[in-house]
Amino acid sequence: MENKEFNLVEYMTGGVERIVKEAVRATLTNPRESAFMARFALSSREASRKRSKAEADGENIPPFLIASITSSCNLHCAGCYSRQNHACTDAEPVNQLTTQEWENIFSEARELGISFILLAGGEPLLRRDVIEAAGNYPEILFPVFTNGTLMNDEYIKLFDKRRNLLPVLSIEGRLEKTDERRGMGVYTRVKEVMERIHKNHLIFGTSVTATTANLQEVTGREFLDELRDSGCKAVIYVEFVPVTEESKDLAPGDAEREYIRNRLSEIREEYSDMVFISFPGDEKSSGGCLAAGRGFFHINSHGGAEPCPFSPYSDVNIKNTSLRQALHSPLFTALREQNILMEEHSGGCVLFERRESVEALLAESAGRMVSV
Repeated sequence: MENKEFNLVEYMTGGVERIVKEAVRATLTNPRESAFMARFALSSREASRKRSKAEADGENIPPFLIASITSSCNLHCAGCYSRQNHACTDAEPVNQLTTQEWENIFSEARELGISFILLAGGEPLLRRDVIEAAGNYPEILFPVFTNGTLMNDEYIKLFDKRRNLLPVLSIEGRLEKTDERRGMGVYTRVKEVMERIHKNHLIFGTSVTATTANLQEVTGREFLDELRDSGCKAVIYVEFVPVTEESKDLAPGDAEREYIRNRLSEIREEYSDMVFISFPGDEKSSGGCLAAGRGFFHINSHGGAEPCPFSPYSDVNIKNTSLRQALHSPLFTALREQNILMEEHSGGCVLFERRESVEALLAESAGRMVSV
């Protein structure tokens, strides 16, 4: 498979559907889980039909939404982008979306045909109310991106009961690399959680921040074999975005990005029973950034509709508008129509590299709103 032909959205949706089918076959002795998986397969096809109809009518509805449901986190990971841009703090959260407001978002997403809502933070397990609410929408899969340290017996029971909630555990490699970035003892805790999840026959994935320090390890056979043996079904590599001068050396360069592209082609063939995603590399291979509604968009914990978590700019708030209207916001529209998302760049996140252009578009949008 050549990179230029790679379609990230098709691969992600197809990969999830394949995992669902495998889960149905593997859980025929568990009527409750098997019934859920079968229902979701039908819901996924219906959502795809809705998106296709919208496209025929000249409107693009992305299959994915990223929802940062809290700005609080119990860890202080080295080089954390969210803390640097103040999307994640230790302060008591104020003016964050309520449970009902998140339910309204989930409900509209279902009607629009959005199939996957990635729950993030901060640390999303701090908002059990929102996660429980998400469990009431079985037509949507909710990958929950968590550091895993708060995954207790009650959460295991919730994930067991609501099979549309899929834990995605953050890990940076093996013990040394993970604890170096996330804190002493985090690796051991996450591995224990993986064992408990696997023992309860739950599907889960992992999220890895790819840096120059851990790239060889996290794409190596030993690490991936351990994940597969633990029951992991998806690995999501997120390229490290430097937020300080001291952390620039950790950001992958051209050579590392070329390595990731080539290595992923091998990994996908060798581990065909798993899904492997690389951000933003797979977006570039798919013809450009998928943010701002091309393939996904982001709602922050205060309701701001943003192109993506690495581009924290918003000209509309979901408290005052609908998801559909947010997709047509002046900022999103300008990003798509002016082809900033498709621009050539050195690699990494195009919107982060072009943040001055994004800020200029945001200022233009604000000016138009004031004049109106």
